[in-house]
Amino acid sequence: MVIRIEKKKRQLTVLGEDGSAVMKAAIALGWAPEGPKRREGDGKTPEGVYTLCLTKANGRHGQSLGLSYPGVSDADLALAEGRIDPSTHQAIQAAHRQGIRPPWGSPLGGEIYIHAGGTARDWTQGCIALEEADMARLFALAGSITRVEILP
Repeated sequence: MVIRIEKKKRQLTVLGEDGSAVMKAAIALGWAPEGPKRREGDGKTPEGVYTLCLTKANGRHGQSLGLSYPGVSDADLALAEGRIDPSTHQAIQAAHRQGIRPPWGSPLGGEIYIHAGGTARDWTQGCIALEEADMARLFALAGSITRVEILP
């Protein structure tokens, strides 16, 4: 299954193996939602393709699914623009090759989760927030999720 997040629509859709919608939910984004995430503290929600790299049954906002941000393409662009150094770039690439959580302490930021907390307004640091009941439904599907697509 795939999680597709459409930032402009403020919608999360879980797509089954046949491409049909298994679940749809309203979402809230980072407090500065326009455009892709480029650095720590910018309040933006990333755009790109990620995986689930961490599950927390009881995180800061309850059930939470950690995303593999920053991804390789995020790191490639940041290196080309001089926002990260070669060693940080290599560490991000290595984490993705090994299928583990990338470094979350880089200038690109990290600790991007899908979590509960409400959808009335964009309020997160860059995470994707759902209503608690929707997060419970999504959390139950986490073991079947193969990728997360975050679209503008």
